[in-house]
Amino acid sequence: MKQQSQFSLLGKRRFLPFFVTQLLGAFNDNVFKQALVLAILYELGTSADASLLVNLCALLFILPFFLFSALGGQFGERYEKAWLIRRIKFAEILIMLAGAVGMLLGNLPLLLLVLFCMGTQSALFGPVKYSILPQLLRADELVGGNALVEMGTFLAILGGTIAAGILMSQTPYAVLVSLAVVLLATAGYLASRAIPSSAVALASLQVDWNILRQSLQIMRLGLGQQRAVSRSMIGNSWFWFLGAFYLTQIPVFTRDLLQGDEGVVTLILAVFSVGIALGSLLCERLSRHRVEMGLVPLGSLGLTLFGILLWWHAASVPLAPATRDWLMLLADPEARWVLLDILALGTFGGLYIVPLYALIQSRSASQERSRVVAANNILNALFMVVSAIFAILLLAVAGLTIPQLFLIVALLNVLVAGWIFHSVPEFLQRFGQWLFGRRDAAPEP
Repeated sequence: MKQQSQFSLLGKRRFLPFFVTQLLGAFNDNVFKQALVLAILYELGTSADASLLVNLCALLFILPFFLFSALGGQFGERYEKAWLIRRIKFAEILIMLAGAVGMLLGNLPLLLLVLFCMGTQSALFGPVKYSILPQLLRADELVGGNALVEMGTFLAILGGTIAAGILMSQTPYAVLVSLAVVLLATAGYLASRAIPSSAVALASLQVDWNILRQSLQIMRLGLGQQRAVSRSMIGNSWFWFLGAFYLTQIPVFTRDLLQGDEGVVTLILAVFSVGIALGSLLCERLSRHRVEMGLVPLGSLGLTLFGILLWWHAASVPLAPATRDWLMLLADPEARWVLLDILALGTFGGLYIVPLYALIQSRSASQERSRVVAANNILNALFMVVSAIFAILLLAVAGLTIPQLFLIVALLNVLVAGWIFHSVPEFLQRFGQWLFGRRDAAPEP
């Protein structure tokens, strides 16, 4: 039977409403987060160190994933997933109403609290988001569906980033941002109402509200899976360490080293997001509609190579006599190399992450899948929290520059990837078979 393009899924009711729901949620998260970052950097005039506050924002958004993913995993097993998604999306409307108040008042503590609540809502949504896919899709659609979700997520980062930059450049920016985030949350809830119902995975599960105990139990469940799954979880979390690191440092890197304005921040974040969307879409074609572990080493190689090149080229960008807008940045040949490095980082990141998500989903038992995804999300959050702390310590305590941090994480990627591929030789075996065009697939346990 002829394989259809992954884009054919966008015409199917069993996938499209879910895709739109998660797309709007990610878009809204990034409108609010980026508007808050830009407000801290350019509008609020706080006396605190801007770099410290930006990293604090990253920490506050990620911390709930560490705290509440276990609850999200239990909810995903215990309740019907479409029903659960609708309630999570309704909570987003209430959170964004509070965010609108904070934006209108220019109240930074309230805005930071809303950011934490946004992270909580996303932490509860995450396990359902990824565990529902194998119920909505056939086995040969799983890679394509994951690719579309990752493409949608990072295009939402792109769209939300651009939208936030445009809204923050207008007067009155607070009113426009407030209206946007409330309307987007409402649209996401309405889209969620069309998601088809699915079977309850484990209706007999008793929800344990002890966050610490359940987090530890779910982590044991996840890391106790077969080695390919547990190491894929660690590789997945390492990607989010890298992604959180780059996305968090780019605004300050742009302002202080490239002398760019808000438009340049938006451009660079957009280039990174487009790269990940491009890499995600390439996965489906390169993997031939199967879960292809061999793409993971290829993605890891690119992450190291272009991380090193980003450090190298960033040091070559000359100082500007005045603040650059995006046209001035594009006119500088050295700055164009920086943009190319960031695009390539995103592309190889997409090639790296999509097969890992598909492998975790395909090799987890259906009655454990939400909790395995929750364990993955807890691990992701832990790595992202460590990423924020790591950046704060090396910037504020060790006094390193942001380009030097780019070099350090690129070299750390070699160590992490080497350990994962040594633990699971199947990654490199499949890479060799994929590289030389062999079409025989590794058996799916």
